[in-house]
Amino acid sequence: MGAQSVDTRSKIVTADCVPHAATLVTGYFDVLRVEHVRALQQVRDRTGDHPVVVAVLPREGELLSQHARAEMVAALRMVDYVLIANREGFDGILEGLRPAEFVRLEEAGLRHMHCLIEHVQRGQIR
Repeated sequence: MGAQSVDTRSKIVTADCVPHAATLVTGYFDVLRVEHVRALQQVRDRTGDHPVVVAVLPREGELLSQHARAEMVAALRMVDYVLIANREGFDGILEGLRPAEFVRLEEAGLRHMHCLIEHVQRGQIR
């Protein structure tokens, strides 16, 4: 039996489509790395049947558009819903969702990005 195809764009929703009691994860996901996938899988493992919602946040100097990053995150099987969030309205989204758990990955994502940039620069110096 073959793998079932899922239109990942259907996982990108507005906040009013997200069920309550979800786990909310925020991040930039500008360069999707294995560390992101591991962190999201750990969240999924903890949540059981509760939906995992990822809010993709804007980032100054982003490499990929916010929508492209949302599509990448939506392609991950452990993610149920993806929100494209802006800084101004995010507090309202957070208040409206009242997540069962709230996980922030922004700082870790920036550290991973910085390490990747350093790695690439070291490789080009040789």
